[in-house]
Amino acid sequence: MIRVLIVDDHAVVRRGLSELLTAAGDIDVVGALDDGAGAAAAVLDLEPDIVLMDLSMPGMDGIAATREIVAARPDAKVVVLTSFSDSARILGALEAGAVGYLLKDTEPDIITRAIRDAVHGGVPLSPLAARALLPGNRPAGNAAADALTPREKEILALVATGMANKSVARRLAISEKTVKAHLTRVFTVLGVSDRTSAALWAQRHGLV
Repeated sequence: MIRVLIVDDHAVVRRGLSELLTAAGDIDVVGALDDGAGAAAAVLDLEPDIVLMDLSMPGMDGIAATREIVAARPDAKVVVLTSFSDSARILGALEAGAVGYLLKDTEPDIITRAIRDAVHGGVPLSPLAARALLPGNRPAGNAAADALTPREKEILALVATGMANKSVARRLAISEKTVKAHLTRVFTVLGVSDRTSAALWAQRHGLV
C-alpha cells in the first residue's frame, strides 16, 4: 500500500481526496492536515510515502512546509496539488524539494496515477507546470530586477531575510503602509502573489 498524507486547508478538498485515494485500492490515506505547520512532525510520526501538498494555506504555506518535510524525512516525496500555475510558485515548490506539481483541475485518475509514479521515482507534472519549466517560459530575472526601483529592491531584500513589514518599516524609517504598497508592486512585477515566492525570487537572483 502507498501511504499518503494530505495537507490542504479546505475540509471539502481533504474529504474528497481521501475518498478518491482510498477507493483506488492500493493507497492508504494515513492522515490529513489543514496547515503546513505540523506537516514535518506528521511525516515523522505517520511515515507517509507521499505528501499531497496544497500551497496557499494560513500559517505555514506549502513551499515552506515542503522544505521542512524534505529536511525532516527525505524519503517522503512531496507532490504539490494546487490551483496556482504561475512559474514562480512552480519553481519555488520544486526548488524546495517537491517531486511533482499538479493543478486541482487535474482528472481524478491522473492524480492517483501521479502518486503511483512519484513512489516509483517519477516526476508528475501538469502540462502547465511542465511548460513553465521550459527555458523560454521562465521569469526573466534581469528584466524583472531592472523594473524594480532601488527602494523596492531594498524592501524585497529585507523581506527575503525574513523581516516582517513592521520591522522593514522601522529599519527604513518609513510607514508600514508604504512598505505594503511597495510590496504590492513588487509582487506584480515579479508575477508572484505572496512573500514566500518573492523571497525565493530574491534569493535566486542575488538580492540577498
